[in-house]
This record gives sequence, structure tokens and C-alpha cells, in this order.
Amino acid sequence: MSDQKTCKYHNLEGKRCEEKDMGAGHCFWHDKTIDKTGMDLSERLENYAKSGGMLQGLQLKQANLKDIRLVRRGCSSGYDMRNCDLYRADMENAHLFNINLEGSSLMKTRLNDSKLNCANLHNTNLLGVKLQNARIDNIKVGEYVQQEAIAIQADKDKDRSKAIDYYEQSEEIYRNLRKTAESDGIHVLAGHFAHKELIMRRKQHPQYSQKRVVSKAVDLFCGYGEKPINVILFSLILILFCAVLYFILGIKSDTGIIQLSFNNSFVENLYNFFSSIYFSVVTFTTLGYGDINPVGYSRLVATIEAFIGSFALALFVVVFVQKTTR
Repeated sequence: MSDQKTCKYHNLEGKRCEEKDMGAGHCFWHDKTIDKTGMDLSERLENYAKSGGMLQGLQLKQANLKDIRLVRRGCSSGYDMRNCDLYRADMENAHLFNINLEGSSLMKTRLNDSKLNCANLHNTNLLGVKLQNARIDNIKVGEYVQQEAIAIQADKDKDRSKAIDYYEQSEEIYRNLRKTAESDGIHVLAGHFAHKELIMRRKQHPQYSQKRVVSKAVDLFCGYGEKPINVILFSLILILFCAVLYFILGIKSDTGIIQLSFNNSFVENLYNFFSSIYFSVVTFTTLGYGDINPVGYSRLVATIEAFIGSFALALFVVVFVQKTTR
């Protein structure tokens, strides 16, 4: 077969497709000018894949790919379908285990009842994809979905209108993935997508607006209810910070004032510091044994710590229960 009659498409590794040129420079699979709307290509594409055909960059807009089986049995890696255009393709009940769809477009693709276990969806356009009853165990979407990466870059370029638009699209994508994960019973993954969904919503607000600042604080404090460990870390930091203040400002026990003093030995100051930590823990948890009491400005610190502590403990219970019973 002469070079002039073969497809001009080259994959990401520089390898050229060896299929026949259909007249416009590309083969049937890589020619975007061929209208594949409604074409029943499931069996044909399966055979093409099994024969070793190049699956990167396929142009399959609105094609009928129902019940397709693209699974490489006995192989550690799935089929390589990077940079494919599957816009509005019908892929209901497709079996796509471990498939690599990085950089592809699944925009408004019908993947209801499909098996996407272990699929690589890095930088994949997932806007409007239909995933009802789909299996998405162990899918890989990367740190950002495609629209989120565009929004972040738009923010860097000071193009807020574009950034807001793509953050809104990202929120929709994460919401869709969250609902699918919840229906699959994949609670850890659902929690991750729920967290990302709320981050996208936050980033649509002006940078220093009250809503965005409050939302960021909630994220740092408890990860929007998805990260109980954040509450624990915050509590430990607050306890230590207040202990340092008590150590400097002074607290009172039956034996006298517990406070940093350069007249004390290192061991005495160390003992006083541990006593300050003990008092901080007791105050944070609102136990109030009464063996040590705040004095002076330490009273203000103790009041604030006790208020925040009672709130933090209640929040931790709520977040922990939510995570364990979802």
C-alpha cells in the first residue's frame, strides 16, 4: 500500500495509522468529515481494535456503539483511546474496563449501564455525560477535570467571565460524578467529588467576597463535612496555641502562678508548659476540673477556647457520623 493511500493520522507517539485513506487524507475511523450519526459501529470497532488498529484519535461523533466490548482480556492495560471524539455517541451498556480515554471528549455521551471500572479519564471532557447506573469503581480523573484546568488558567489570565463559566461546568461534572458514585455505593469517591463540587461553587464567587471567604473557612475547618481529620488537626493546633498563650499570660493553681519565667530552670518552665497544655485541653473540652484557673487576660483566651471547643467537638461528631453512615 503506497504512502499516498494511507491515513495521515499520527498518534501521540508519532506512529502513523496504516488504514486506507478515504479521500480526505484520513481513514474512516480518523476522518472527522464523515458523518457517523446513528451508524451501528459496535461490532466493526471491536474487530478493528482486536486486529490492532490505531484507536487513538477516533472520530465517532453521535455513532451508535451500544453494547460494545472494548476489554483487553488477559492484559494489564486497557485499550488506548486517547484523544477520541465521542461527542453524543450512544455507548449504553458498553464494557470499557481499564480503558484509556485521556484527552478524549465524552461530552453528552450516553454511558448509561456501562462498565467504566479503572478507566483513565484524565483531561477528558465529561460535561453532560450520561452515567445512570454506570460502574465507575476506581476511575482516574486526575487532580482537575478538563474544565477546571481551563478555569484555573482563565483566572491566572484575569478572565473572570471565562473562569466562572468553566467553574460552573466543573461543578456540574463533579455533581454528576458524585451522584453516580453514590448510586454505586462508592462512598469515599462520592465524598471526594462532593468536596470538589463545593470548591467549584466557591470559586464562582468574587475572590474576597464574604461568601467565598466563609466557604473557604468551612473547607479548611472540615472539608465541607468530608474531612473529619481537618477538625482534629484544627483542634490540636488551637489547643497548642492557647497553651502557649496561657504559658505566657499565666494561669493559677493551688501552688501559685504557672507562667513562663526566666528565673525558673528549664525543667520548671517545661513542667509549667505541660501544665498549660493540660489546662488548654481541659478548657477546650469544657471539662473544667477546677484545679487550675485562668487569671487576667488568660480568662479571655479561656472563654474563646471553650466556645470554639464546644462547637468543634459537636462538629466533629456530625462530620464523623456523616462519613461513617453515608
